[in-house]
Amino acid sequence: MRHKLDGLDWKILDVLQQDGAASAADVGDKVGLSQSPCWRRIQRLEETGLIRQRVALLDRRELGLNFLVFAHVKLEAHAGDSLDAFRRAIADIPEVLECFVLMGQVDFLLRIVAKDVEAYEALFFKKLSQLPGVREINSMMAVSTVKETTALPLGQLRAELG
Repeated sequence: MRHKLDGLDWKILDVLQQDGAASAADVGDKVGLSQSPCWRRIQRLEETGLIRQRVALLDRRELGLNFLVFAHVKLEAHAGDSLDAFRRAIADIPEVLECFVLMGQVDFLLRIVAKDVEAYEALFFKKLSQLPGVREINSMMAVSTVKETTALPLGQLRAELG
């Protein structure tokens, strides 16, 4: 880890990953600091990049995005600009929430949302299958969600780092 954190920093990070909208005063109350020193610590954590951004997590189902798909993508080739061209193109598709480069039998893993199967089918044929260098896409629909979190295991990490 590149940044030295003390016990208060760890507590602040834990509070903020549970409630990113919490004010410095609210966070300070929970970690035992007054507002100003807490605000300074939060600013430092943001400046160092440990806190990338604070966002609202939206409920996709409440917004009508009921179809969640995980897609494995294989490219034709890995040489030249094919990887970069794919990366640039995938960044412009808002339904693709996450894209990971993998090692193994597939090249990318995508997490995709759509309104329904018809909307995904249109996305698949009009955009995904047309991406540069794509040889094969295997789509898997998520039936239900067992666990979904954005919270990192800070307690475990802190214990391991001492």
